[in-house]
Amino acid sequence: MPRFSKAVSSLRSSEIRDLMTLASRPDIISFAGGMPGNDLFPIQEVEELFARLDIRKKQAAFQYGPTHGLPSLLESLHGFLERKGLPVNENRLLITTGSLQAINLLGRAFIDPGDPVIVENPCFIGALSAFKSYEADLRGIGVDNEGIAIDELEEECRREPKAKFLYVTPYFHNPAGLLYSSERKEKLVAALQGRDIPLIEDDAYGDLYFNAEDARRLKPMKAINPDGIDICYTGSFSKILGPGLRLGWMLVPEEIYRKCELIKQSADACSSSYTQVLADEFIRSGLIYPYIEKVRLEYRSRAAAMLSALKRHMPDYVHWNEPRGGFYFWLTRPEGTDSTEILKLAIEGGAVFVVG
Repeated sequence: MPRFSKAVSSLRSSEIRDLMTLASRPDIISFAGGMPGNDLFPIQEVEELFARLDIRKKQAAFQYGPTHGLPSLLESLHGFLERKGLPVNENRLLITTGSLQAINLLGRAFIDPGDPVIVENPCFIGALSAFKSYEADLRGIGVDNEGIAIDELEEECRREPKAKFLYVTPYFHNPAGLLYSSERKEKLVAALQGRDIPLIEDDAYGDLYFNAEDARRLKPMKAINPDGIDICYTGSFSKILGPGLRLGWMLVPEEIYRKCELIKQSADACSSSYTQVLADEFIRSGLIYPYIEKVRLEYRSRAAAMLSALKRHMPDYVHWNEPRGGFYFWLTRPEGTDSTEILKLAIEGGAVFVVG
């Protein structure tokens, strides 16, 4: 019998996770998971970009690369992130195999078994799984339409032992769909300042806003670059180019960067050079900006269609948020309702969703 580690031995599947495997069946309509539309991927553009590369760049795409990322992509991504107001020069960029690897690396860098970690409730399930794999003591803080509950956060920050970090997804939250207000972000930063509790600011969806007037609310907390708090900003090409690229990044202080680079060396040596070359060319060509605008408008249209369907078909006792961007609608139902049983009925009817 295999003698697994204690951490792995404690891992368990769940009934819900087993049900979710049905989402990939061709006869099932899936409302599960943050999967971009297959018809929106920039296949023709990428094919043309790669065809125009000289032989040296094509060879580099098939070769190992530096652990921290290809220099050319780091340079072009530097400019992409500067447009968001991020302090790229004062921090270090590390290319990762998807933003989930960035979150995983940060979890491994900070968490010892039993360490408290503050998360939103609800929270991105991938991050929860990563932190649980390092045996973190997860402390959930509720959210409202403006963001995380500040009173609860301040109380949690005063607890001992001190939390290793706070993880949030402020921009079209996964799964609640909310967009933090500027005031709530300011209060969050103030609550953490001087407490030696780093912030992981996960921004996978911020480019997919539906209304131009929300642009001010999309300024990252990392862009404020406040004193007295280490902010680790993570992002991804998954939602703006395609998750199959498995390409993300972290923008972090030097000391945190050095530890995460060492961890990544032992994890996968380097992220895919092929997809790094493609992403670099997509940025340098300028195609990324009109492409983001195109998919942003398409997702706004699809969200409107979903909202219309919910209003037509859902009973009065079901409530939901109206997202301002991103991929997610968060539905709530009366206390005592068994969501798993509803999911089973939905599967019988040919559809699947994620239980919160």
